[in-house]
Amino acid sequence: MPASFAFSYSRFNRVLMTAIGLGPSRTQLVVGESTVVVRYGWGFWATVDRVAVVTVERYDGRVYGWGAHGWRGRWLVNGSSQGLLRLTIDPPGRAHVIGWPVKLRELTVSLEDRDAVAALMAPEEPV
Repeated sequence: MPASFAFSYSRFNRVLMTAIGLGPSRTQLVVGESTVVVRYGWGFWATVDRVAVVTVERYDGRVYGWGAHGWRGRWLVNGSSQGLLRLTIDPPGRAHVIGWPVKLRELTVSLEDRDAVAALMAPEEPV
């Protein structure tokens, strides 16, 4: 059964992003059995094969923007500078930014519970 996780927002961005259709009710990361789906309202969406997500790591560095932005396959999709989680995707996947297709090889998202996502997506230990 898929597990859905909420994006994190600063107080200011919660109000601003909601006003432009990118607020919490329109954003989520869903981890399914075979896919990872990211939806950031009308601004960004992607469906990636779960086996293509080769690393999942916390990111505690600085970010200087909020929303959906990136270049050359590296994308930041966030409503906050807190709770950042970085996914490395190989082979690169496809995402859409305001309808335009883009390459997706690294995705950093802001999540309310990034540790739960990281634990869920951690590789299973061999038996």
